[in-house]
Amino acid sequence: MTTKKIERRIKIKYRVRNKISGTAERPRMSVFRSNKQIYVQVINDENGTTLCSASSLGLEACPKKEQAAKVGELIAKKALEAGITTVVFDRNGYLYHGRVKEVADAARNGGLKF
Repeated sequence: MTTKKIERRIKIKYRVRNKISGTAERPRMSVFRSNKQIYVQVINDENGTTLCSASSLGLEACPKKEQAAKVGELIAKKALEAGITTVVFDRNGYLYHGRVKEVADAARNGGLKF
């Protein structure tokens, strides 16, 4: 990956993070995707604590979009067990497309509200 692409994503990430923040009532759901895996955290920014998390590590070998959908369902299940029903979605500088969109759609279908 070129440094210009990374720098562009980081600029977008900071621009988005200036506008959104997670609270105890409505925590931030942050998505990080690498080339092979996808990770999701539900974060309370007031305390700086992670309330719950999910990743595609350990999931069976299947296409990346299916892994992302499973991670979205898993984070929704964990968040609902922790008593979280509404979140703020943080796409972390990535385009709302592909695997990031799959996570968001699966989390919505799992019962989370954005």
